[in-house]
Amino acid sequence: MDVKIRESGIIRIVDLAGRLDTGTSPEAEAAISKLLDAGHNKIVISLGGTDYVSSSGLRVLLVTAKKLSAMSGKLKICKPNAVVKEILDISGFSTILDVRASEEEALSELQF
Repeated sequence: MDVKIRESGIIRIVDLAGRLDTGTSPEAEAAISKLLDAGHNKIVISLGGTDYVSSSGLRVLLVTAKKLSAMSGKLKICKPNAVVKEILDISGFSTILDVRASEEEALSELQF
């Protein structure tokens, strides 16, 4: 798992590449927790480079959404490939989380 953090104004973009599973979820969660602890409340998680998401990975996304909601923040998930999109759909997470096809769409909704 490769985790990179980028900035777009006050929005933080977390790029996840590889598999988001039991072995890699702690790394992703730690990186996201640092952003939350620093007070960043607008986060986009880009899954464009993510090949697979397990239940552990889904938990990271859900925990992040709940923490952001508690601090009046917003989370957008973007760029899931067909496999990851299917996982989000089958698990019901695509109805719980705000999933967007493109990063531009996710960012534009967080600008306001």
